[in-house]
Amino acid sequence: MRNLKIIRRKVLQHPDRLQLTVSTWDVATNSVLCVFGPTRHDPSIQLKRWKCADVSGNNELLLDIASWDAPCPLPDLECDRVLDLHYFPDSLTAYLVLAGGDIIVVREKPQNGEEKIEILGSVDGGIFAAAWSPDEELFAIATRANTLLYMTREFDNVADIALTSEDLKASKHVSVGWGKTETQFKGKRAKVLRDPTMPEHVDEGKLSRYDTRSSTISWRGDGAFLAINSIVGGARRVIRVFSREGTLDSVSEPVDGLEGALSWRPSGNILAGVQRLENCARVVFFERNGLRHGQFELRLSREELDDWGASITLNWNIESSVLAVGFKDRVQLWTMGNYHYYLKQEIPGHAVPDNREGASAMSDDQETVSTVSDNQEAVSTVWHPEQALRFISGFRGDARTLHWLESASREIYIRDGLQVLECSFDLMVDSISPPNDFGLVAVIDGKTLKLSPLRIANIPPPMAFEEIVLPSNVVDVAMFTGMIPPAYLLEEGTVLKKDPCTDDNAAERIEEYETFTKFPKPVSRVEIVELECYNSSTPTKSPGDLKESRLTTIAFGLSSDGLLFANGVLLAKSCTSFLVTSMYLVVTTTQHLLKFAHLARVEELEIPPDAPETDERCRSIERGAKLVTVMPSTFSLVLQMPRGNLETIYPRVLVLSGIRESLRQRKYDKAFLACRNHRVDMNILHDHDPLRFMANVSLFIDSVKKAEHIDLFLSQLRDEDVSKTMYVETLGAEQYGTTALPRKGKAFDVSIGEGSKVNRICDAFLNILRDRPSLHIQNIISAHACKFPPDLDSGLSEIARLKNDHPEQAEKAVEHICFLADVNKLFDHALGLYDLDLALLVAQQSQKDPREYLPFLQNLQSLPLLRMKFTVDDHLKRYNKALRHLHDLKEFQTFKSYTTKHDLYKESLGLYRYQEDNIRELMRLYADYLQLASKYREAGVAYEYVKDYTSASESYRLAHFWRESLSCAALIPLDPSQLQSLARALADTLVESKDYNSAAAIHRDHLSNLELSARLLCQGHFFADAIHMLCLHQRVDLLEPVIDAGLIESMAAMTELLAECKAQLNAQLPRLRELRIKKAEEPLAFYDGDVNGGVDIPDNVSLAPTDSSTAGGSLFTRYTNRTGTVGTNATRRTSKSRRREERKRARGKKGSVYEEEYLVNSIGRLIDRVNAVGDDVARLVTGLMRRAMRERARAVDTAMVELVQMCKECVGEVFQGSGSEEVAVKPDGRDQEDHPVRPKGADGVLWISVEESQERRERPLVKDFERLALFDS
Repeated sequence: MRNLKIIRRKVLQHPDRLQLTVSTWDVATNSVLCVFGPTRHDPSIQLKRWKCADVSGNNELLLDIASWDAPCPLPDLECDRVLDLHYFPDSLTAYLVLAGGDIIVVREKPQNGEEKIEILGSVDGGIFAAAWSPDEELFAIATRANTLLYMTREFDNVADIALTSEDLKASKHVSVGWGKTETQFKGKRAKVLRDPTMPEHVDEGKLSRYDTRSSTISWRGDGAFLAINSIVGGARRVIRVFSREGTLDSVSEPVDGLEGALSWRPSGNILAGVQRLENCARVVFFERNGLRHGQFELRLSREELDDWGASITLNWNIESSVLAVGFKDRVQLWTMGNYHYYLKQEIPGHAVPDNREGASAMSDDQETVSTVSDNQEAVSTVWHPEQALRFISGFRGDARTLHWLESASREIYIRDGLQVLECSFDLMVDSISPPNDFGLVAVIDGKTLKLSPLRIANIPPPMAFEEIVLPSNVVDVAMFTGMIPPAYLLEEGTVLKKDPCTDDNAAERIEEYETFTKFPKPVSRVEIVELECYNSSTPTKSPGDLKESRLTTIAFGLSSDGLLFANGVLLAKSCTSFLVTSMYLVVTTTQHLLKFAHLARVEELEIPPDAPETDERCRSIERGAKLVTVMPSTFSLVLQMPRGNLETIYPRVLVLSGIRESLRQRKYDKAFLACRNHRVDMNILHDHDPLRFMANVSLFIDSVKKAEHIDLFLSQLRDEDVSKTMYVETLGAEQYGTTALPRKGKAFDVSIGEGSKVNRICDAFLNILRDRPSLHIQNIISAHACKFPPDLDSGLSEIARLKNDHPEQAEKAVEHICFLADVNKLFDHALGLYDLDLALLVAQQSQKDPREYLPFLQNLQSLPLLRMKFTVDDHLKRYNKALRHLHDLKEFQTFKSYTTKHDLYKESLGLYRYQEDNIRELMRLYADYLQLASKYREAGVAYEYVKDYTSASESYRLAHFWRESLSCAALIPLDPSQLQSLARALADTLVESKDYNSAAAIHRDHLSNLELSARLLCQGHFFADAIHMLCLHQRVDLLEPVIDAGLIESMAAMTELLAECKAQLNAQLPRLRELRIKKAEEPLAFYDGDVNGGVDIPDNVSLAPTDSSTAGGSLFTRYTNRTGTVGTNATRRTSKSRRREERKRARGKKGSVYEEEYLVNSIGRLIDRVNAVGDDVARLVTGLMRRAMRERARAVDTAMVELVQMCKECVGEVFQGSGSEEVAVKPDGRDQEDHPVRPKGADGVLWISVEESQERRERPLVKDFERLALFDS
C-alpha cells in the first residue's frame, strides 16, 4: 500500500564534451566518484569527485582526482571501456577495470614510493565483466577467454575457472509445473487427453535479437555465492552459480530470449534477469538452483521495446525492497507486495539541450520531441550501499535529432547528465478525521491508480476497489477531505483532476510549497496538525473555526533511520511509521510494538514505555508491520505486513476513545454496541460519568431498546470503578482537568450516594421499568437478580404476580430467573415465600427428580397454614421464623425444646416478654446455657433473676465478682463458717490476680483481719489507704511493723526495677546507634550477616543460643533467589521455613538482620513499663516522706526522674521514621516506588520486617513524673 516518493534530487551537468562512463559512491564522505571517457574520439580517462551532499548543480564541486590516456589494446574494440569502478574509503583508493584487460588503481593520497596511477595487471584477451564481493575481500573477473578469475584485495589469484559447455550438465532440472495451467484440474476428460507434467512449450535458450553478447556478474548479499550471466557456445545464454571457493553450484534452465542483465537480490532468495519476447519484455526470476521462480512484465509496447526499451539493466537496492530497471533514457523503480510487482516511479534521464552550434532558442509555444539513438546504452543506476533508497542515475549523451514542430529537423548535442535521488516509502491516505475517515488509500502502479476505501471494502492488495487508468505514469497523489476525486501528479508536471464517471480533465500548474519548520535531520514523512489548547493544557485537533480558538501547530517528521520529531524535538527512536488522529499520535517501532500517545503540546508529549503487558497504550504486533490508516469511526486500524497483506485490528485505546465520545454525546446505543462488540467492560458506561448516566437511565433504556442488551449490561455490573483501574491509562488529561494522568486509586469507589453501585443502578432501572412491565418483565427480574446480594425474593414475587394473569409470561420469567441464579437456591427462596405453586414451577426447571420434591410439596400442601410455614422455615433452617410460628401455634413445650435445640434464647425471651411464668422457665434454660458456655457473669445475673442464689453465687465466684458472690451467699442464706470460707477463697483469688485493694477489702469487712488487710494495701502501694484504715480502727500500733516494713520492702523492689531499666537503656542505645551507622554506610553488609563485634547486650528477655541455620546467605540470595540450589529456594518458601524465620525475628538474636527491629521494640516496651509504674512511685515517695524516710524517698524520686529524662531524650532517636532521603531496600533490589510483589516463605518474613522498620512509627508518649516540692531540684 506504500508508494515510492522522490524527496530529494541533486543534478550535475557534465562538463562540455565529457561522456560519463561509470560512477560509484564514497560512503565515508557521501560523495560520488565519476569516470569520464574514454570515447572513440578521446582515449583519455578522467576520474572526478562530485560532492553532491553539499550543494547541487555547481560544477565547482566537481573536483579532479586524476586523468590519463587509455588506448584500447584490443583491435576489435573501437575504444576501451570502464567496466567497473570501486572505491575503498579506508585507503582512499579507486580501482578501475577496463574492457581491454587493464586493472588500474588510483590513489588520492599516495604514500612515499607509491604512484598516483598504477596498472596493477592486465588480462590477456580482455575482460567481459568484473565485480567485488559485498565484504570487499574477493574480486571476480569474467574474461573474454571464457574464464572466471577470483582475486583477493591484494590481487593475488585465488581461483581460475574455465567456463565450458560441460557446465550445463551440472544441474538436472525437474519441473512439476507448479502454478501452470497444465497442472490445474479441468475434469476427467481433459486429464485423459494429455500428461499434465509435459509442458506445451519447452524453452531452448534462444538468444534475443537485442542481445549484446555481454556478460554480467552479481554477488549474493552475504558474499557466499556469485552468479555470472554469459553465452555458451554462441547459441544459449546461461546463468552459472559459483560458490565463494569457486565450485560450480548450479546452472539455470534454458530460457528463450534471456538477455545479459542480472542482479542477485541481496536477501539471497532470487536472481533477476530479463527475458525479451516478440511482443513483450519480462523480468524473470531464478532460484539458486537455476529453476524459474516467477516473473512480471515490464508493460512496454512493441514500439517502446524497439525504441528506448532496446537495452535493459537491473539492479536491486541494498535492502531488497526496490528493483531498478534501467532503459536507454529512463529508470523504473519496481516494488513487490503480495507477489505482485508495482511500478512506483519512472525517472527520466536528465537532458539539457545545448545550443552551442547556433541553434536558435525555442519559443514558449513550441514543442520538442527527441528520439533516442540506437547506439545508446541503458541508464546506469548505482544504489547507495548504506542508505537503501538513495541512488545515482544518469545516461550518456549523444547526437540526437531534435524535431521542431512547424520547422525542419536538425541535429544538436545533448550534454550528459547525472543525478542523485533519494526516495521514501509513503502512504497516500485520505482524511482520518470522522466522519470522513473512509480509509481511502491510493496505490500507484504505473499508469493505474488503485483506490480502496478500507472502511467500506477491506480489499487486500494487489486487488483494489476501483482502478483508474491515466494517460501517463502517476508520480504522486493528493487527497483532501471533501475532494472527490483526488488530484494526480503526472510525469509532465501537471495536476490532473479526473472524475472516474466522466471524461473531463482539467490541468493545473504545480504551485510552490511554503516551508513550515526545520528538523534536526532530513525527514522522509511529515504531518502537520493544529491543536486547540484548553485551560487544562490538553489539546485536541480543531476542526472548527481557527480564529475562535488558541491553536498550537505541531509538525511531526520521521527520518529514514527511525527518529520521530515534533517541531524539532526528538520524541522516539526506532520508529517505523506513524499517523496522527484527532486524539492520538500512533507509532510503530522496530520492537514490533504499536503505541498511542495522547496529543498534547510538544513539551508534554510522551510516548508510552515498552510495556504491552501492563499498559493498554502499547500492544504487540506482527514483526515488521507498519501503519496504513486509522478509522476512528469504526475504532479500527489497518496494518500492512512485510509480505504485503493487510490486517485490521481494533486497539483498545481507539475503542475506549470512541466509547467515551459517544457517552459525552449521550449516544448510549452506539457506546453499548461498541462495548459488546469489542468485549469492553460495560461498567465504563456508568463509571465514565456516573452523574450523567444516573440522570439518563430512561434515555439509556430507550436507546438500547432490546431486553437482551439491557440484561447484558445489568449482568456485568460490579462495584469496581473501571475508569480508575482497568482503563485509567487510556484516559486523556482533559478528563481530570490536568495534564498529568491520574494515579491508580482504590479498586472500589462509589462516588455518588451511599451503598453498592450495583444496587443503586439496579434500583434506578427498576424505578423506570416498573412502568413498563409488559415490555421489560425480563429486565425487571434481571435487575433484582443482579443486585448484591441477589434479591431473589423480589424477583420471585414479580413472577408470582404474573402467575394468575399471564401464565405464559410467568413461565418464561421462571426460565429466565433460573438461568440467572442457582435453581436450588431459587427453589428454597420460592418455598420461603410459602408459594407452593411457584416452588413447583421452579422445581420443574431444575434437574431434580420429581420423586424428590413432589412428595415433599404434597406433604406441605396437606398441612395447616401455620404448621406448613413452620415446616418450611425449619427445612430452610430459618429457625427464628420457625420459632415465631411455634409461638403462634401456642405449643410451649415444643417451643422450649426448639429453643434449646437451636440456642434461640434471646428470641424466645422476646416473644414471651409479657408472660412472666414462661419467661422464668426460659430464663432458667438460658442461665444453664450461659453456665456451660463459661459466661459466668451473665449466668449469675440470670440465676439471680429466677432467685436461684446458690447457682448465682457460684457463677459470680467463678467470674471473680466477689461482692455479688458474697451478697448472693448471704441471701441463700449460708452459715457464718461457710460464708468465711467463701470470703477467704475469693480473697486468695484476688491476690493471685494482683487485685490487692479488693482482697484487702474482703479481709477488712468480712474476715476482720486488719493487719493482713494493711499488708495487702502496702503490697499494692496503697499506703495512704492502709494508714487511714489503721487509724480509723485505732490500730496505731501496727504502723511501724506493717506500714514501715511495707514501705522499705516496696522501696527496695522499686529501686531494683528502676536500675534494671536504666541499665537496659545504657546498653541498647549505643548498640542501636552502631547498627544504624553500619546500615547507612554499608547496607549490603548490614543485611548480609553478622555486624556485631561488641559485647553481649542485657535485656529483659533472655537471648536464645546461636543457631547455625540463622545465617541465611547473602543479601542477593535472600532477596532475589538468584543463587543457591533449587532445593534451597524451594524449601525457603515452605510454611515450615516461614515459622522458623518468625521465631528468629521474635528472638532478635544479636548479629541477625532482625536485631535493630528487636531493639526498637524492646525500648518501646521499657517506656510503657516506666509509664505504668509512675503512679506507684509517686505513692511510694509520698508514703516514705510521711513516715520520715526522707533519704529513701529522695533516692527513689531521683532514680525515677533520671529514668524518665533518659526515656524522653532517646524516644526521638529510637523511633525515627523513614525520611524521604532514605532509599528503601526491597527484596528484589528496587526502591519503594516500584511496588514489587511480596515474596513467600522466609523471605516474606524478612520483607515484612524491613517494611515495618522503614515505616514512620508513632512515637510513644513518655509521661511526666511530678516531683514533690519538698525535694530540691
